[in-house]
Amino acid sequence: MVKEQKTSEKWYIVDADNVVLGRLAVAVSRVLSGKHKPTYRRDLNMGDGVVVVNASKIKVTGKKPVEKEYDWYSGYPGGRKTENLESLLKRKPEYVITHAVKGMLPKNKVGKSALGRLKVFAGKEHDMSAQKPQTLKV
Repeated sequence: MVKEQKTSEKWYIVDADNVVLGRLAVAVSRVLSGKHKPTYRRDLNMGDGVVVVNASKIKVTGKKPVEKEYDWYSGYPGGRKTENLESLLKRKPEYVITHAVKGMLPKNKVGKSALGRLKVFAGKEHDMSAQKPQTLKV
């Protein structure tokens, strides 16, 4: 069995321009959790890092821009707030991709640490060039 310290972490870059949200989230969560490696273990954090650029140009199918809603709670009575996908993509497109990927990762500390290696940027520019990311085809 491979120990967690023996694994090397690579970084990948994904261009989200004209890519369907669900397909992108599946590919990204697979790399973050380490399922693309032959030494995959679900109890260890063995995944790689992913940089997503052009998050504002992502594509969704059907009536999702109007009908899909994201909601959150302020903690006060009557504090439920909702926003549809179309307006949320205009306001903060990074959140949409992060939320989709988070739902596909395990709900434990391995999933939380894997989500920490996801960096999403709305435009083409990113500040992760020091990690020398390789291109990941979606």
